[in-house]
Amino acid sequence: MLSSLLEEYLVHLRHERGRALHTQKTYAHLLERFAAWAERRGRTAWPQITTSDLMDFLEVQRNEWTALGRPPQQPTIYASEVGGTPANAPRKRGTASLYLQVAALRGFFRFAEDEGWVTENPALHLSLPRRWQRVPKALSEVEMARLLEPPANSAEAADLCDHAILELAYASGLRLAELRDIRLEQLHLDAGFVTVIGKGNKERVVPVGRLAVTAIQRYLKEARPRLVTPKSPATVFLTRRGTPFASVTLWLRIKQRVRRCGIERPMTPHMLRHSFATHLLQHGADLRVIQELLGHSSISTTEVYTHVSQQHLRDTHDQFHPRATRRQAAPVGGGKNDTPGESPASATPPNAPPPKGEPV
Repeated sequence: MLSSLLEEYLVHLRHERGRALHTQKTYAHLLERFAAWAERRGRTAWPQITTSDLMDFLEVQRNEWTALGRPPQQPTIYASEVGGTPANAPRKRGTASLYLQVAALRGFFRFAEDEGWVTENPALHLSLPRRWQRVPKALSEVEMARLLEPPANSAEAADLCDHAILELAYASGLRLAELRDIRLEQLHLDAGFVTVIGKGNKERVVPVGRLAVTAIQRYLKEARPRLVTPKSPATVFLTRRGTPFASVTLWLRIKQRVRRCGIERPMTPHMLRHSFATHLLQHGADLRVIQELLGHSSISTTEVYTHVSQQHLRDTHDQFHPRATRRQAAPVGGGKNDTPGESPASATPPNAPPPKGEPV
């Protein structure tokens, strides 16, 4: 059975490469899909796999229509939320899905060759498909201010928990998994920072602002004691049952809070993180500093936020420059009868003869 060797590769990812749990699950699903396809094709051992097999499999994946646009465990998005096209409508797999499939196959066969399972690497010459660079979507500063409005003094424990999560997410740019897994010993609120275990078990130190510190301290003092049970772990944020948040549960709580604040825009799990980085860049933060705060291993990953900043610069130029193409020019002479954008010298005097060549 081809699937019998996959577990060894997943152990390698977990203990030697330090891959995140989400990456491990994704690779396991993708490789099991390929193994099932290859067994239906009559391949019973990894050395039997050829480059032609891999190319045929990827061609099948490219032309396959997904049953649902989103995984079943994620909430359904309706047509009104996405401009008229349901997000769970059947469609072909995108480039990002094929990119992950090729990356999983290349990583597995590289490991298989190193371990001596195969003598030749059939995935050696597989190239990763080019992915479109999507500009991150971020909330505006006005929307963030509305979202981070502090709860009332008589707020429930869940509301204080939600507020602390949102404040920490916007103040530090943590990923959803990092928010979910952060523990009490990682908080250094008196010093104004938190330690974060990110992708690949890499640790980084992220400063936290005064308002976020206040929100977290209020939650720890007033709300968490009401949520904790004898079996509760040391994770900072707990559900109403005193258990750690699952990824889907945490995201649903955030979406509900966003809707209650009157923000109708479709939200993504990374939008708070994008807002953190985008607003820092718009206020003049250095790109290298943002890279360190986000925990990106490569500056090229962080550079995607420069596209958002450039759009902000264009909007500012259009709003304030007197010659901007999308801005109606103000009267130069300041007279009440001046045409906008027309100087008094260029206006036609009342008694002047018509220009030559024009009818009287």
